[in-house]
Amino acid sequence: MRIASLPYLDEHVTVIAAGADDVWRGLGETLDRSFSRPGMASYARLVGSADRTASGPRPPAEGSTFPGFRVVAAVPGRELVLQGCHRFSSYALIFRLEHAGPGRSRLRAESRAAFPGLAGGLYRQLVVGTGGHAVGMRRLLSAIRRRSE
Repeated sequence: MRIASLPYLDEHVTVIAAGADDVWRGLGETLDRSFSRPGMASYARLVGSADRTASGPRPPAEGSTFPGFRVVAAVPGRELVLQGCHRFSSYALIFRLEHAGPGRSRLRAESRAAFPGLAGGLYRQLVVGTGGHAVGMRRLLSAIRRRSE
């Protein structure tokens, strides 16, 4: 599924007291640490994700994978686009870096997702409706900020 056709879900933003190169490094390291835990690989298998292991170049580049995600675009210091799918959803996570002043960067994390069918609707309610997705995204951005600064 094309990313542009996935419905917009939400966007989370943080300002980081670091330049784009440091934030890019922090983003890659944090994604590796967060998505490459054994529990993530197990979860990816459970829901039938296409990508179930971490592989490919680091820092992430096009074709790299994390459990549940494949890197479909990577412009160092500017944008990282992850895409994935499983039995209940097709989704994308788009990280965009912007200059926010001297020694500061703004990191945006946009989520897009489709949840087809009854099972998809129930999954959406579990992940999004409970607020779990928003909490997870805020924690991820905070971890990236800490690692980058």
